[in-house]
Amino acid sequence: MYARRVSMNLKPNSVPEFTRTLEKEVIPALRKQKGFQDEITLVVPNGTKVVAISLWDKMESATAYNNSGYAEVVKMLSKVVDGTPNVENYEVSNSTFHKIAVKV
Repeated sequence: MYARRVSMNLKPNSVPEFTRTLEKEVIPALRKQKGFQDEITLVVPNGTKVVAISLWDKMESATAYNNSGYAEVVKMLSKVVDGTPNVENYEVSNSTFHKIAVKV
């Protein structure tokens, strides 16, 4: 399993609009992407920063999404995001929910 971590700053007082956009536009678009598994989004208590973690079946699926669908998601969120999101990629080593563990 592969993960993409996207961190971003939100415009002031935009958490409700961010959440609505995520539920109504972003997640449905992600579900159409080959290899998409899950989306976990974390918002700091004061609502100024977000970390979104998307899980993919393999690196190739995440890369394909990054090259084709990600720009559209950035456009969807442009009303509420301040600045450019930062993307990092990871190989998932453990997940209790997805029953993944490092092979030793």
